[in-house]
Amino acid sequence: MDFSNSGSRSSGGSDGVQEDNHLAIATEDLETTCWGCGLRVLVSPFASIFKCGWCGAITKQNVVKSDDSYIGLRRWRDRCFVSIVILFMLFFICAGVWATYPILFSISYFCGVFHLTITGILSICTLSTFCLSAFRPAGLPPIIVWGSYPAVGKGGLENHTFCHYCSKPKSPRAHHCRSCGMCILDMDHHCPFIGNCVGAANHRCFILFLISTVISTLYVTIMTLYSAVHIWPPLEHTTLSQLSVLADTELIFGVLKDKILALLRSAVFLSVRGLVLVYLFMASVSVGIGLSVLLWQQLSYIYAGKTYLSQLRAVDSEETMGRDCQNLVRFFGCPYNAAVYLPSYWKSRKTHNK
Repeated sequence: MDFSNSGSRSSGGSDGVQEDNHLAIATEDLETTCWGCGLRVLVSPFASIFKCGWCGAITKQNVVKSDDSYIGLRRWRDRCFVSIVILFMLFFICAGVWATYPILFSISYFCGVFHLTITGILSICTLSTFCLSAFRPAGLPPIIVWGSYPAVGKGGLENHTFCHYCSKPKSPRAHHCRSCGMCILDMDHHCPFIGNCVGAANHRCFILFLISTVISTLYVTIMTLYSAVHIWPPLEHTTLSQLSVLADTELIFGVLKDKILALLRSAVFLSVRGLVLVYLFMASVSVGIGLSVLLWQQLSYIYAGKTYLSQLRAVDSEETMGRDCQNLVRFFGCPYNAAVYLPSYWKSRKTHNK
């Protein structure tokens, strides 16, 4: 008899039984507690995320809470940005009035009063919408009952997660802002220039602030350019009619170069009012271009029925959503009946499949 073979087979069999026992222990479900309703649930030991079958709450295990010790520094930074922006807007308004309106009133009294009225309206709209965006709460999630089985009904916390910073439920539409230290409903982004999050409660005010600022910068650009032309020192005169008879491209660029150099040389003789006009013109053009791009981006998200953060989540999850002009109407608070007065291409639902 071959005892070696039988011994090896017996040892191999015992090893197989031990491996099966270890496998059975490793695959055995673990019992844990749902944070939403307090019921005991069985989950796989390999599951980092599980959903309660009763309340629908989502539990993320082994969540690492980030260091939140710099929240005071972030709030101080936001307050500094808000103060700088307010001072910049006040300087823009006062410097524009001081630099342009002596020239406008010299044209006619009616012209001066008319443009002074426009300036007052744009200034009030811009400052008021900025203050509403900056000092109005961005939107807290609604208070919801959680933690006990009798109080939480079936599906009462559907797709809610637990915020480890606020120690309370967080709806799928909410996001925790580490700069503000709270969860924000329909959060778009945290804007340091308003020192606040852009959320459900102040998103409309933020869009109105962008619209008002873009219109104001366009108006300042036109008025400062018009005023600068009237007070600019005379140039070394070269008739532009010579350009029509010049056939050589190098000669054309040479004449244009001379005109630009003459313009720069004459800028040396500008008064203080002229220098302020030049600065206002350059600042209004740069700020207007930047805010126009931001406004276009925001309106494109609203048209798609999303926010900036929800757009990022949709890209990660490959989620597609229909785009509709009615989203713009609903965002600005117009009733659904107002769509009757819109053109036909606004009343029709538009969808774009990617």
